[in-house]
Amino acid sequence: MRVVLLPGAGGAAAYWDQVVPLLEAEGHQAVAVELPSDDGSAGLPEYVAVAHAACEGADELLVVAQSMGGFTAPMLVDRLLREGRTVLGLVLLNAMVPLPGETPGQWWDAVSSEAARVDAAEAGGWSTDFDLETYFLHDLDEETTALLLQGGKDEVEAAFVSPCDVPAWPAVPTRVIAAAGDRFFPLALQQRVARDRLGVEPTVVPGGHLAALSHPVEVARAVLLD
Repeated sequence: MRVVLLPGAGGAAAYWDQVVPLLEAEGHQAVAVELPSDDGSAGLPEYVAVAHAACEGADELLVVAQSMGGFTAPMLVDRLLREGRTVLGLVLLNAMVPLPGETPGQWWDAVSSEAARVDAAEAGGWSTDFDLETYFLHDLDEETTALLLQGGKDEVEAAFVSPCDVPAWPAVPTRVIAAAGDRFFPLALQQRVARDRLGVEPTVVPGGHLAALSHPVEVARAVLLD
């Protein structure tokens, strides 16, 4: 099985650096995809094209997506299914779960993401003002943080206005993994969206929004249903 790993906003394949060897140790191929998130002409269709190339030659595929990668993933799986490819499942980690035709820019208001973030911050005692340290880096060590920031890219506008161009959610087993300490997409938000939009109950792992970096072992196990 080839596990195709899609990152979130910023498109950095390095997000999956600690998970890839764990999946390979279990006998699977693992490919972390670098998305062209800093290309002003690249929207979701271009992201799908790049991710599709990572699927070439694989007999069985598992597509895994983090955060904003949740918009690229169903489009990729839909394309693979139309080609007659074998997709064993779709796994979403701390991810945006889109409706057909919805854009990432529309998603925030549609699921009341900002209100959920602020409510969780007030209950948890951290700042309601967004900054990287508070919402993304709070549970990472200094070395991991430095490497992540060094390779980071800004997400340009094109992808945020691209619709999730699928007629319906792909007909493959879909699972949601949600981190208990995610401050950006709080657990309660992820649970509500997963239930409302997919009819599934998320698997809860430790860590924050970047759980694959802070708790790679638990994330790898959840990806493989171990």
